Amino acid sequence: MTGRRRWFDRRFELGFPAEAFPDILERVRGTPARLEERVRVLTPDEFNAILDETWSIQENIGHLLDLELLWAGRLDDLVSAAAELRAADLENRKTHEARHNERDPEDLLHHFREARTATVARLEELSDDVMQRTALHPRLQQPMSVVDLFFFVAEHDDHHLARISEIMRSVV
Repeated sequence: MTGRRRWFDRRFELGFPAEAFPDILERVRGTPARLEERVRVLTPDEFNAILDETWSIQENIGHLLDLELLWAGRLDDLVSAAAELRAADLENRKTHEARHNERDPEDLLHHFREARTATVARLEELSDDVMQRTALHPRLQQPMSVVDLFFFVAEHDDHHLARISEIMRSVV
């Protein structure tokens, strides 16, 4: 299999039309189910296995949960018509410090599903006015609408699902 791109090396072509939102929303809504389906066969040791001195499967799951607050905050930024989206912690300190490997994987999956369900519920209630707003993404230096932001979220989700699959191929 070919190598993977580093997340921070990726660039994105944005400017999606509002009509793309239903498809993107379904990707975002479906991540908890895809994640749960992917990892349901794992033993506790496999959840915590580490490949190439990077995050374990469980830490990848925890990272998705950790970032749900960022996505919700960036949505707040767009709702409030902020000029720039809040910045991410590019060092991922929250994930590194969270000790996700010591948690129950089912607990992480449950909390991720709850957080994502709340995000999706908010997205389903947005006005057309909010959907048209943009704010500058601080790292990419590109304007993002709600549609663009949640395309970015879906791509981030898929990046970590692919990493989990990569780890599973080596440890399961």
